[in-house]
Parts: sequence; structure tokens; C-alpha cells
Amino acid sequence: MSDEVNTSRRGFLKALIGLSAVAAVGGIGKSAVQSIVTPSVGLSGFPETMLYWIDPASPNSAPVPLKVSQFAVMSPQVWVYYYPLSDEPNFLIKFPDPVPAVPVDIDATGQIFNSPPGVGPNNSLVSFSAICQHLGCIPPIIHYYPPNSISQLPSNVQSSLSAENKKYGVIHCNCHGSTYDPFKGASIITHPTQRPLPNVVLSYNSITDSVFAKKLVGPTVFGHPSDLSGGNSISNLKKTTLINMSSA
Repeated sequence: MSDEVNTSRRGFLKALIGLSAVAAVGGIGKSAVQSIVTPSVGLSGFPETMLYWIDPASPNSAPVPLKVSQFAVMSPQVWVYYYPLSDEPNFLIKFPDPVPAVPVDIDATGQIFNSPPGVGPNNSLVSFSAICQHLGCIPPIIHYYPPNSISQLPSNVQSSLSAENKKYGVIHCNCHGSTYDPFKGASIITHPTQRPLPNVVLSYNSITDSVFAKKLVGPTVFGHPSDLSGGNSISNLKKTTLINMSSA
């Protein structure tokens, strides 16, 4: 990806946001979301890709490698980056405590996968696909709700949350009400989704305080035949830049 945020990608994102908004009101089918996904091109394998960002303290500067220690804990801002394809957005979330590796159920198939643990100085940085596994809605329709935003969730969702969910927050999709636990591998809290969010495996360089996306595990990203096909690769496989969707 170039140092400047790709404007065509923003256009694609805004188109998907429009479809997500329609879904939130009246519901749309999977085919409607997939119809604007680029043709299957794909990759032969997962690249190891460094995460960049435009430091919020210097909003007019060029993207620089993200330093994990500078990334806000349980930020209410919706941070996404694209990996490994240009139509696959992913959340990045940092917690105050180490995030454990846990077994995660895939209700649709009965399978179980092991989520990757958090990375960083406190083993607390995690990442998940930002495409809802129910009908493909994307940010900001689906986003992370930190603890102080739990009251914004529907009452039936609030009543389904555990004390741990309320401590660490949840990922919730406003299209149809699916809720995921980002502290436990984006496992399902409330349906209609039958699949947890795919998890991004991250690696951390303690010398540079930088982070890399390495691969995805869990169910296949919604709308893709595989995590490596169903779209074009990001333009620079060595780096990808975070976008603050709260201000997109």
C-alpha cells in the first residue's frame, strides 16, 4: 500500500458502508454484499505485513510504523487495516490485560479452532476480520464497543453479556444484532451469526515496538472463497496502513 491512504479503497469502503446501512434498515442478502467484491484474484500465501498508521498526534504527517505502546487501550475509535486482500478490513484492538489463546466454536460447522494470543509488551493487542460473518456488514456498522459504550447496545444484547464482556467490551454488528467477544477470539455472544470472526495472527518486534500481520485463522472471511482469494492483494505486501473509520 502506498504511504497515502488509497482513495479508491475509500470509495469501495463507502460503497460497502452504504450497503451496510441498507442492511441495518431493511436487510439485504449475501449476494448483494458480494456483488461489489472484486473478482477472485488472490495470493498463493500469506505475506508478513507491517502495520503503519498516521500518528493522531501528527494528523498531517506521512504514515509511519505503528508502535504498539502508543496505540490506545480499548479505543472507542474504529481502527481498521486491509490484509491480505484490498477488500478485507480487519479490526485492531488493544486491551489493558494479556489476551489468552482459547478454543473458539464455529457453530455453523461444529468445528473448533484455537485463537492466537495477544501480542505486544503486555500481550494485549489482537486483530479480527471487520466483516460480519452473518451477512457481510462492515465498519462503522459493525464496530468495537469499549466498556463505557456498553449502554449504547440493545437491551437484549446487554442482558446477554457476562461480567468479563462488560469489563473488556464487545464487537457488535448493528445490521442484525450479531455480537462477538474480542477478548476470547471473537467468539459468538449473540446470533444470528453462526460463525465467529476470523482471527488475524499477529507478531511483535520488541526492539522496534512494531507489529506485523502474518495470517488468518478460523472460519473463512465472509464473501470470499478463501482468505487468499476473492479480491486483489493489498498493493504493498510489506506494509498496510491503519484507517480511523470513526472519521472516514
